[in-house]
Order: sequence, then structure tokens, then C-alpha cells
Amino acid sequence: MKKMTLKSVLLYCFCLIPTLIFSQVEEVNPPDYIKTINFRGNTPETQLPILRLGEYLVLEFDALNGNEDDYYYKIEHFDFDWTPSVLVRSEFMEGFDNQRIRDYENSYNTYQIYSHYRLTIPNGQTRGLKVSGNYLISIYDNSGDLVFSRKFMIYEDKASVGVHIKRSRDVQFIEEKQRVDIVITPNNMQFNNPKQTVKAVIIQNNNLHTLISNLKPQYTIGNQLIYKYDTETSFWGGNEYFFFENKDVRAANTGIQFIDLKELYHNYLYANISRANRPYTYNPDINGNYVILNIDADDPSIEADYVWMHFSLVANDSFKNKAVHVYGNFNNYAIDESTRMEYNESQNRFEKAILLKQGFYNYKYVVVNGDGSIDEGLIDGNYYQTENNYKVLVYYRDLGARYDQIIGLGEGNSVNISN
Repeated sequence: MKKMTLKSVLLYCFCLIPTLIFSQVEEVNPPDYIKTINFRGNTPETQLPILRLGEYLVLEFDALNGNEDDYYYKIEHFDFDWTPSVLVRSEFMEGFDNQRIRDYENSYNTYQIYSHYRLTIPNGQTRGLKVSGNYLISIYDNSGDLVFSRKFMIYEDKASVGVHIKRSRDVQFIEEKQRVDIVITPNNMQFNNPKQTVKAVIIQNNNLHTLISNLKPQYTIGNQLIYKYDTETSFWGGNEYFFFENKDVRAANTGIQFIDLKELYHNYLYANISRANRPYTYNPDINGNYVILNIDADDPSIEADYVWMHFSLVANDSFKNKAVHVYGNFNNYAIDESTRMEYNESQNRFEKAILLKQGFYNYKYVVVNGDGSIDEGLIDGNYYQTENNYKVLVYYRDLGARYDQIIGLGEGNSVNISN
């Protein structure tokens, strides 16, 4: 009996090993004391970095615990489906990782003390990343515990990627969805068996939680790969983001109703209303992003203060009994207890206070269903006219190759949407 039990255990472990090794990697969100993770390339966007091979990468974050802790970084390479690639570090990296982040400063003239950390790659230890593809950077503390991780991509200009945004061909969703047409043209190379070796990924507003992946070409014309799907490449249009600005914490700014000073500044936003059954109104936004600003500072990275932002949403019967969250890139579109709103029955409002660094922020309200899926349209509606940004990444693994390259990046915007 004991012998059979041991066999069963060994068999179970043997079957479990491939799952552990080849499972898709997910980003790890930081603890409460890590805030304002700015992750970018050589653009001012503080969103998902998609870099051309050879460009630099910048990661910044604040630690609010006041300990001036040491943090270390590690970099890993992944295949198109975010399973670990077979490349060893010396094949995708020049130099070493697992190094301490040496560049940090303490906050200056702020109510909330914090240490601001900045990592730039390449640097003296990590001299560069040598191949294209998917990457994950992980930040560890002095005890070797994982603090948080973020994904980024590096591409090469080996193919031209045309991106066109169209209205849905399905009459049922023609007013609510946007679809993406793609044309891929190789530059000085030949695709071998593209149905198997080429895969496309579409990312809306730099949000990896809603991406569409593993798209294969629908047909070819000469050396061009054509993607003219409908449902397979369609996204909900959503609505424009709400926004506020508090670059001066002592005066009412855009979107802020009134201010209070307690242990820190508290900014109370005007109450928002549901827009699901209202006509679409164009309201320029930055597609969920945020920018750190301080009107009185020379260096906002260490002189901008932290403020308790009080969000308020007028409830109605369509979502009164549902889980409502504040949503945006201020926390990498994460959904957790820190973003869940509480229903105030006396005011018939959902309310939530979130600690954010001074600046200009986009945000919206979403509903999380019982199965964990996110409904962005229940509160704010879905409209084909909504201005959204789309990025298309093209992955290619030639016959006999050992990893997935990213050979092209295309970008389109629905402001130019057509039928």
C-alpha cells in the first residue's frame, strides 16, 4: 500500500513538472508601500514599453516605507505566449543582472516621505539586451523576496505593419465595437510557412489584460500577409476616460471639487455619473495613462507629494449590487481591494480613496463579474467613435529557430475609423 502511494505521488509530481515549467508568466503587483511605477522607453509614455532593439529602458518607482531599502533587478526572456524561452542569459543579455539599483533619492519638501528609485538599461552592469522578443523585469528586496514585476517587449524592423481601424461588420455590434485590419509586409526577408511561423498580437491602449493574441494570417497576396477578420480582431470601443489634475495640491484643479489637509492632503473629485445610456461625447484623454506633475517643483519625481484622491460615482440599478472598481494605468490596470469602491447608501454613491502622486490622471469605472471578467461598458458604455490606440506586434520563429523574434510593430488610432 505504501509503495503504491509513493508511486502515485511520484507520478503526480512528474506530470506537474511541465505545468510548472511551461506555464505563462503573469505580472506581480507591488505591495502597498510601492507606488507610482513609471515604466517607459525613450518616449514620455509611462505605459507598456515596446522598444526598438538597442533603445534604452527606464523603470522608476517610489517606496513609501522610509527605510531606504536596497532593491535588485532580474531580467528574463520569454516566447510569444509568455512561456520561458530556452535562451540562457548570455544569449539575450550583454553583461549581468541581479544587480542593486544604485540610483535613488529621498523626497524633498513633501508631507509623505518616500524614496524614489530609478533604473536605466543599458547601464554599467547590464550593457544591453541582444535579441528581440518578450521580456520580464522583476524587482527583489534585500531578502530575495519578489516585490513586483513588469513585462516589456523589444522589436526589430524586419517587417512593415499596416494597421487600419474599422467598424464591426456584425450589425449587432456596429455601434459598439472596433475591429483591426492588419497587413504585414516583410523587409528583405521571406516568410517560411507563415501560417505556422508568424503570429500577431493586438494591444488596445497599452493594456495587456485585454490583448488579442496568436492571430494567424487569413490569406496572402504576394509576399503580404492579410488579416481582415471580424470577431477575431474586434474590441469593445469603451468610452473616453475621466480625468483630473492636481499639480497644485493647495488649490482646486481640473475635476477637483474641494481640498482638505489632514495628515496628508485630501482631494475630493466631483461625482461622476454613468454614461452607458447617454450619447457619445468626444472628450480628449491620454488613453488611461498618467503624468507626474507639480507646479512648484523643479524635479517632480522627488518633489511631487502624495494625495488621497476621493473618487465618487453616482449609483444606479444596473450596477448598484455589483463589484465596482476604479480602473487605469496608475496601478497597471490591476483589480484588487485597493481599487474596489464601497457603496454609500445614504448618498447613493460608490466611493473610494486612493493614494496617488500629484499629476494628471486618466481613470474610468469598471464592473468585475463573479467569474473575474471585467466589464468596461456596463457603467461607461461602448461606442465605436471612442478614440483608442492600437499596437500590433508581429512574432516570427523561422524553421529551426530557438526563440520568437518580434519583427515588426504597427500602430493605429480609431480617430480615423472607417466602415
